[in-house]
Amino acid sequence: MRLLHVSASLDPRQGGVSEAVRQMCASLGSLGHANEAVSCDGPEWETGTGWPAGTSVHRLGPPQGSFRRAPGLGPWLRENAPRFDAVVVHGLWQHPGLAVRQNVHPRAPYFVFPHGMLDPWFKRTYPLKHLKKWLYWPWAEYRVLRNARAVFFTCDEERRLARESFWLYSARERVAPLGLADPGDDPALAERQRGAFFAHFPALRGRRIVLFLGRLHVKKGCDLLLDAFAAAATDPALHLVMAGPDATGWQAALRAQAERLGIVDRVTFPGMLAGDEKWGALRVAEVFALPSHQENFGLAVVEALACGTPALLSRAVNIWREITDDGAALAAADDGPGTLATLREWLTLPEAVRTVMRARARECFLRRFEAAAAARHLAAELTGALAS
Repeated sequence: MRLLHVSASLDPRQGGVSEAVRQMCASLGSLGHANEAVSCDGPEWETGTGWPAGTSVHRLGPPQGSFRRAPGLGPWLRENAPRFDAVVVHGLWQHPGLAVRQNVHPRAPYFVFPHGMLDPWFKRTYPLKHLKKWLYWPWAEYRVLRNARAVFFTCDEERRLARESFWLYSARERVAPLGLADPGDDPALAERQRGAFFAHFPALRGRRIVLFLGRLHVKKGCDLLLDAFAAAATDPALHLVMAGPDATGWQAALRAQAERLGIVDRVTFPGMLAGDEKWGALRVAEVFALPSHQENFGLAVVEALACGTPALLSRAVNIWREITDDGAALAAADDGPGTLATLREWLTLPEAVRTVMRARARECFLRRFEAAAAARHLAAELTGALAS
C-alpha cells in the first residue's frame, strides 16, 4: 500500500502524535508499504531528523492560529491524494481532518487516529473549550469521523471512552495498538546509552533514579509525582528525573514546588532528551513514573518497558490494564493518594520482586507493543477496511 499520513504537527516537541506517526511510518515501511507525511508546520524544525529512510515529509505552514490552518493543505491534498491507496488523519480539532474530508473524500478512502482527543477528561477539565468544540462538532469533526472508512483506537479503553464525549457520534470503530521498534537488549549498546546519559549528568551516577519522561504539562500529573517523591523517597540515594520539554512554562512552578517540599537538590529537570541520552535515561532508571490525568496510549511507557524498566502508572493511562496484567507495572488513581501509593509500594517491594518485574517489563513489550507485530495488525486492518 501507498499511505499518506496527515497531521497538524510533526514537530517532536509537540508531544506523542509526532512520535506515533514516525514509528508507524517506520514499522509499515519495514513491511514494504510506502509512506509519506504532511503537516501544517512551518520551517521551525528540521524535517529529516529521526524519520525513517524513504519517508518523505512535507511542511505546508507556517500555520494560522490555534486551528493550525495551512492554506496550501487543501490544494496539495486535491493534487496528491490520488497517488495514495489511503490517507490517514492523525488527531482531531485542527485543520487537517477537515481538509481531508473536504478535499480527499470521496477521491480516496481515508482513516482517522484520534490519538485520545475524544477522551471525556477534556470535557470535565475544560468545560468552556468543550462548549466551543460542541459548536464545531456537528458540521465538522462529527462528519470527519462519520465519513472515515474506519476510526482506529489504540486500545479498547480509548474506544470506550471516546463514546462518552459527544452524544452525536458515529464511527466505524477498529482497534490497532501502536508499536515501537525494539531498541534491543544488547549489553554493549545498553552500556553505551547509559554512558551517554551519565556523560551529561555525572552527578546522577550511582543514584536510584525515578524517571518521568514526557511534556511538563498539568495533564501529566508532574505535581503529584513531586509530592509523592517528597513523602515516600526517604532513601537519600533516590533521585527524581523529570525529563521533557516545558510545554506550557510550568517548569518554574514545579521547581518552586520542589523547593517548598525540601527536595530541590534531589530533582533534575534535564529538558527534552533524545537519542542515546533518552534511551540511557530509560535504562538507568529504577522505575518509570507517569501519574497522568489522561493518557491515550503512552509511548514513553512502552519505551520504558522495552528497556526492561517497570512503570508506576495512573489508571488514566489507557494501557494500564494490559501492563499490570503482565506484572510489569503498578497502577492507582490519578490523584495524590494514588500516586503516593504506587511509589511507596514500589520502594517497599523486595529486590527479588523488582527483578522479576524488570524481566516482565521486557516480556510485556515484546508480546504487546513490538513494532513489527503492531504493523502487521494495522496493515491487515487497513487492507480489510479497503476491501470491505
